[in-house]
Amino acid sequence: MPRLRSVARTPTPKPRKPAEPRAWQRMLSGRRLDLLDPSPLDIEIEDIAHGLARVARWNGQTKGDHAFSVAQHSVVVEEIAAHIRPGLAARWRLAALLHDASEYVIGDMISPFKAALGLDYRTFEERLASAIHVRFGLPARIPSEVKALIKAADRACAFFEATQIAGFRHQESLELFGAPPKGYTLAVEPMPAAVAQARYLDRYHLLAESAGYAPAAQAFATE
Repeated sequence: MPRLRSVARTPTPKPRKPAEPRAWQRMLSGRRLDLLDPSPLDIEIEDIAHGLARVARWNGQTKGDHAFSVAQHSVVVEEIAAHIRPGLAARWRLAALLHDASEYVIGDMISPFKAALGLDYRTFEERLASAIHVRFGLPARIPSEVKALIKAADRACAFFEATQIAGFRHQESLELFGAPPKGYTLAVEPMPAAVAQARYLDRYHLLAESAGYAPAAQAFATE
C-alpha cells in the first residue's frame, strides 16, 4: 500500500486591516483637533476667527465682491442679542459671538442640509460646540433662555442677509425668519476675509476681558 506523503501548505496570509481614516484636522496654530473627541485644549480663537472669516454664509450665493462670512455674521448676531436684551452679561454676549464657532471645522451647512443629514451630524456639532464653550470659560451647555435669545438674534440677522444679499423677497424672509427686532436696522456689506477676521478677534478680546476670562493665564495649564 503506497504511503501518503504530507505536503507542506503555505499559510494563508491574514487580511490586512485597512488603515483607519484620519480623524483630526491640523490648524494653522499647529494644533491638531480630534474631530471625534474634540478637546478644549486644542481650540484656539485665532484658528476660529481665521476659519470663520473664510466660510461663506448661504453657500456663497450672495451679492457683492466678497462672501458674507460666518465671522461677520457672528459679530452682528452678538450685537443684535444685546439690542434685544439690554444689559446682557458679557459672558452671554461672548456666547452669542461664538454661536457658530464650530463652523470653523465643519463649515456652514444650510438648515435643510443639516436636517437631511440627521441626528449624527447634530450630535457631532453639539460635541464640538461644548468643547469650544469650555475652552472660553462658558458652560458646556448654554442656558435655554440664552440659547433662545441667540437663536432670535441669529434669525434676525438671517432676515437682513436674505433680503439684502441672498435674493429673498421681503415677504418670503418674513415667513422664513420672522420680523427683525423693533428699533434695529442693518445695512449688510460683506467684508474682505482679513477685515472680518480682525473684527471678530477684536470683539472676542473685548468680551473675554469684560467677562473676566483670561485665556493667556488659563490655556494649556494641564499640559
